Amino acid sequence: MKTTLDSPFGGGSVYYASNAAQIPSKAGLAMRFRFGFLIVSVLFVCPGWIHRPAAAQESSVPSQTNTNAAERTAAPRNLTVDDYFKMREVEDAHISPEGKWVWYTVTTHDLKVDKDKTRIWMISTSGGAPIPLTAEDVSSEHARWSPDGKYLAFLSGRGGAKSDKEDEDKKKEIWILNREGGEAQKLTETIQDVDAYEWSPSGDRIVLELQDPSINELEAAKDKDKAEADAKPKLHPWVIDRLHFKEDEIGYLDRRRKHLYVYELASRKMTQVTSGDYDDTAPAWSPDGRSIAFVSNRSDLEDPDRNYNTDIWTVAADNTDKGKSPVHVTTHPGTEGAPAWSPDGKWIAFTIQLEPKLYQYATFHIGIAPATGGELKVLTLKLDRNASEPHFSPDGESIYFIVDDDGTQNLMRVPAMGGEIARPIGGRRMVQSYSLGKDGAAVAVIGELTHPAEIYFLPADGGGLRRLTTTNDALMAQIRLPQVKYVDFKSKDGTSVAGYLYEPPDYTPGTRYPMILRPHGGPVWAYYAEFDFDEQLFAANGYVVLAPNPRGSSGYGQDFCKAIWADWGHKDYEDDMAMVDYVIAQGIADPDKLGVGGWSYGGISTNFIITQTTRFKAAISGAGDFLYITNWGHDLYSRDWEFELGLPWENRELWEKLSPFNRVTKIKTPTLIMGGEIDWNVPIINGEQMYQSLKRLGVPTLLVVYPGEYHEFSRPSFIEDRYRRYLDWYGHYVKGEGPAIPPPAKVAD
Repeated sequence: MKTTLDSPFGGGSVYYASNAAQIPSKAGLAMRFRFGFLIVSVLFVCPGWIHRPAAAQESSVPSQTNTNAAERTAAPRNLTVDDYFKMREVEDAHISPEGKWVWYTVTTHDLKVDKDKTRIWMISTSGGAPIPLTAEDVSSEHARWSPDGKYLAFLSGRGGAKSDKEDEDKKKEIWILNREGGEAQKLTETIQDVDAYEWSPSGDRIVLELQDPSINELEAAKDKDKAEADAKPKLHPWVIDRLHFKEDEIGYLDRRRKHLYVYELASRKMTQVTSGDYDDTAPAWSPDGRSIAFVSNRSDLEDPDRNYNTDIWTVAADNTDKGKSPVHVTTHPGTEGAPAWSPDGKWIAFTIQLEPKLYQYATFHIGIAPATGGELKVLTLKLDRNASEPHFSPDGESIYFIVDDDGTQNLMRVPAMGGEIARPIGGRRMVQSYSLGKDGAAVAVIGELTHPAEIYFLPADGGGLRRLTTTNDALMAQIRLPQVKYVDFKSKDGTSVAGYLYEPPDYTPGTRYPMILRPHGGPVWAYYAEFDFDEQLFAANGYVVLAPNPRGSSGYGQDFCKAIWADWGHKDYEDDMAMVDYVIAQGIADPDKLGVGGWSYGGISTNFIITQTTRFKAAISGAGDFLYITNWGHDLYSRDWEFELGLPWENRELWEKLSPFNRVTKIKTPTLIMGGEIDWNVPIINGEQMYQSLKRLGVPTLLVVYPGEYHEFSRPSFIEDRYRRYLDWYGHYVKGEGPAIPPPAKVAD
């Protein structure tokens, strides 16, 4: 239900999540850090050319978007840090070919063994109890039905040799499981990890995505029976000659490339079908099994490492020359990806950016082109929202896709040759992924503001959206949750901005609460209508939490997104602070008890916020840039820096103007600085330089570096440590409660 509140204090409109309306409801971009006047807005600005099918607007499942006040009061307790390790993440649902079953994955964060575990489950589209398909003591993922629906293939490192990848224990191979029961059997025996794969339409072949093997993998393959194969990999020097030479979670890049191989199940023979000094990814079989579409940057006029151009190509599936004559399907000088064939094999749909010079700020559209190459057509220009995951309907008449829109992700549908866009699954929800059945039915992983993601089923006959899984229901029933509102407010220059407002579970109107502002990462990203544990945890500890989507965010159009181009810390700062002023004017937040903090670009935002104001009593800067020039040639974003700010020896003035380091003497806010030891996205040197500067200036500060962690943390005990440090730092400096640094017993080893 959408409720609008008129305010005498600066105005805004508020969306309340509630049970009153049963409305069905994260990005392919490289993120820096796999979206005064009274105003009134509607829940969805819906132009006349977008049609919303009435049947999809009602759900037969009680909304998980929020509970009413009585239910929140009756629940026994607030959310705690420990609940993060009790929650299970539901992801990657796929419907079986005959439409009767859905497999999906469930990930748990296991503190005992200090790692995540992913298990594959299956549930009937008619409902009922879910069935575990793989063991819980070893991770299995990326499952795919065989075309006849009898078998399930998946990736797992069970029983294999040690992986050469730093973040993997065992080498991932393809395993196959009979749906009716029995033990899984290993299908492939590759030298290196299998990164991805897809069944052929006839089910007799599988296309594999493999990176050229490393020296260690080749040496291990020579004598795989020796015990040394499982020993720590031998160290070799990195020999680098590429322009783009680093990636987070990989490290230094060499000339080993990803290529496609066709594996024949009957003979167990594997044939390489693409080659060259390029990466070939995202394979997709043609309906007749004769061709494979893929994505590759094969720029002819310049080094591919100097741009983000990727095109759609096809190659004969039975070629024996390693794909020396691929078909160039798209030739636009931008980023195309996610190829999907039409059922008749004549067309390929894909995502496309039309303004490559804007790189991450450019909108991703849905395009279509003849499979043999030729003129492409963009189908979503009027929508002006990031689109992803295109798939043709079974009859080939339409293309489904996910759209990033106004703090949500919805499932959309557009006629294959263009026309009116429909919204089969809409509302203030978060469609994370989806799968289509042969009869047109769909399953989707959908998250909501106050409930973790679950599996939903949308029948082909136009019936309502139904929830199939109840993975976290028992846990959520024990927890009192905050009321979450989607609010609109005006920024300093009159621009309309929106964001999510979290109130404590025991919120009492008229009472002012301590507040935490949480700038998001990206910058091209957004806060969505999904269960966000960080914001929920802060609210459970008595804070009003602000999750704004300032200019630079996705979901509000390309002009809104590119408004911060080469101007970080200006318009987005004004928008973030406008939300702070809005909640203070509403009598919700205590202006003397304000905190700020974020991760990645949220950490960068925090850094430039505390150089411009002393209103905040505490700040937490997680993995944020500080002295920008330090990152040139050190992080993975040399292309991005050059595109947006120019080369540092040619445009140094702009680099220094935007860098928070040059305003460091303005910082008076006690600041906790955090980061991963081996983060190549935003290297820890930024945090070290910020810490050194604040320490020298006498500003209260603490630096916490997590060993072996990349930009996104994976070790559960470190995630726990980070949450507890968040609460202690804010508790001490914002609330005036307890120590800023947790006692040793609460700190991870």
